[in-house]
This record gives sequence, C-alpha cells and structure tokens, in this order.
Amino acid sequence: MKKVGILGGTFNPPHLGHLIMANEAYYSAKLDEVRFMPNFIAPHKEVAGASARQRLMMTQLAIAGHPHFGVEEFEINSGGVSYSFDTLTKLTEKEPDTEFYFIIGGDMVEGLPSWHRIDELVKLIRFIGVKRPGYNTETPYPVMMIDAPELLLSSTMLRERAAADRPLTFLVPEKVEVFIRKERLYGSQPNA
Repeated sequence: MKKVGILGGTFNPPHLGHLIMANEAYYSAKLDEVRFMPNFIAPHKEVAGASARQRLMMTQLAIAGHPHFGVEEFEINSGGVSYSFDTLTKLTEKEPDTEFYFIIGGDMVEGLPSWHRIDELVKLIRFIGVKRPGYNTETPYPVMMIDAPELLLSSTMLRERAAADRPLTFLVPEKVEVFIRKERLYGSQPNA
C-alpha cells in the first residue's frame, strides 16, 4: 500500500519551515511522497494578501525540484471552506490503495478534539505531529510525534517583511520570493 503524507495549510506564503516539516515526516514515517495541499478557505484562518491560485502557484514553486514532494489541488479546486474530514474522505475514496498520513504542527495537536468530525477522521487516516517547543502534545487521539529542526518562522511574519520591502532570502525558496515581488503580493514592491 502506498503511504502518502498530506501537509495542508494556507501556504500564504509557503516557507522553509513547511519544507522542513514535510521532509522530516517523509523520512521519519517512511512515506512514498508528501503532498502539499493549499486550502481554498481555511476554517480557522482568514486568508489575505494572495488569491487561492497565487498560493497554489507559490506552493508549486516552493517544491519544484523535490522529487518526493507534490501538490494536491483538491481543496483549491473544490472551493469553499476546507474541512480535513471532508477532503480526506474524498481522497481515500479516490485512492483506496493509499494510506494517508496527515501532517500537523505540534501546536495543533492539543486542538484536535475541536476538529470537525475528528472521531471519524482518525479512523480514515493517521496523524503525524511535528514537535514544537512550548506546546502540549498530549491528546486522546493517536498521533505519531516526530522531531524536526525548529525555525521560528511564520507566514504572518513573512507577509509583514514583504510589505516592509525587507528581504525574504533564506526564509522562502528563491522562486517564491521572485513570485511575491513580481505579483506585488502583501504590499511588496518589485525588485529593481
């Protein structure tokens, strides 16, 4: 059976922290691939500064050249609010010979009891939690916790840096920074 990790998020913008999480999950859980899945509308976050298509394009640029990474466009193509249970139900129906692993940050583990239809979701897929300092990883749900190098990096901070015309070098893949400047995302200015 094929083992596929799903790393969902807004990817507004995608950054090196996302790539490190995916890579650590790939190797720790011995996955066949990791798919980055940008959501159309996140249930718990407001998405501003980039359209769904621009976030999808940045995600594709971020993973370019990484053979064990791919992009899952299901939530972008479906539109509307993205609930993990609904998405993963459809993916498991579409790919019955695939075992899905949902990759989440350690900061999300303690919030699992509030997830939409969580008791049904844990019967469909397995969770991989990436440890983060300062977060409680105790949960009544089965989560495979893994270690990963920690970067204090957030998409919010990167949007603020872009708006202030500060460099994003070494924080996002180079192609992503070029795209942000070219598209003038987050109030940034194009590079001269």
